[in-house]
Amino acid sequence: MNQTTASRMEAACALLAESERRFLLYQLADDRTVNLEDVVTQVAAWECDARADAIDKGVRQRVYVSLVHNHLPRLADYDIIEYDLRSGDIVLADGFDDIKPLLEQFRQTEEKPEIRERAPL
Repeated sequence: MNQTTASRMEAACALLAESERRFLLYQLADDRTVNLEDVVTQVAAWECDARADAIDKGVRQRVYVSLVHNHLPRLADYDIIEYDLRSGDIVLADGFDDIKPLLEQFRQTEEKPEIRERAPL
């Protein structure tokens, strides 16, 4: 394995180590495009192990801030997603194909059955 391949693998593992990032990518992989508000609700529901309509406003706000200030920019820097905060649209970018096999492996090991049982990426 050359240095470039090793560095890319390390970067992919580091990106997917964070559950909020994985949850966002699972949703995107299924839908190809999502709205920020919808994905905030779904990520919060998975994190809290609760129904989407039962998520507290404070939890939604924390997830929103985390996605907007950390996870979305980081994924965009690696060309995995593209997003527009004004419209709230988030779409997969070309770099997603590089991490897709690894993301599928992570998905199969998630504790939440509703994530594991979704269709393969």
